[in-house]
This record gives sequence, C-alpha cells and structure tokens, in this order.
Amino acid sequence: MDLSQAKAAAYLPVSDLERATAWYRDRLGAEATQLNEMDSEFVCGDGTSFFLYPSQFAGTNEGTALALNVDDVEATVADLVSRGVTFEEYDFDDFKTVNGIATMPDGRKVAWFKDQDGNIIAVGSG
Repeated sequence: MDLSQAKAAAYLPVSDLERATAWYRDRLGAEATQLNEMDSEFVCGDGTSFFLYPSQFAGTNEGTALALNVDDVEATVADLVSRGVTFEEYDFDDFKTVNGIATMPDGRKVAWFKDQDGNIIAVGSG
C-alpha cells in the first residue's frame, strides 16, 4: 500500500475527555463531530481531523503535537487570545517569538500554545 494516499489524523492524549472537549469548543471554537467515552473527533475545514482521547500520558510530549494551517496567523492569534488562549514565547537560534508569533527563516509565521493538558499546538501559515 502506498501511504501517500492515506488520510492522516492527529491523536492528542488528554487527562479528562469531557473537560478537554469543552476546552477545544470554548477556547478554539471547534465542535466535536463525534463524542463517546473513547474519543472526541474534530473535523477541520479541509476535511482533515484530529482526535482527543483519555490517556495517563497527557501532556508529556515536549514537541508540537498538532499543527493547524491558517491564512492569517496574526488574526488567529488575536482571536484565540480573546478566547483566553495564552501563547508561548520561545527564543531559539533559528527564531524568536514576538508577542507569541515567530517568523521562521523561510518567512512563514508560526505561534504555539498549550491546551489544558499541556499538549503543544501550533498555528502557522504556508
């Protein structure tokens, strides 16, 4: 099988599925299209999806767990901040965030925040 034809989805571990589903709804404006005791599914505008599932390992990943491609990073960050989302500040050799937004060496803009369990979510352009 050629995996280039497979549909991919992200799975984010959470400590409390009901609470996490409400956080994604209230803070990000995302609506779960499927909700049961095993997981919650959220479908994005391009037909891709991501899932939340209960796990004792919630928030242990120290890298980006989910990346969301948006048309306007600044507007998206402003909207999410108005909903109570706090963006991370980073200062690395290749880039530094300013007001939560980094301009990458190739010109793309990216911002990162953590969900209620500490999963790192990126919003970026390009």
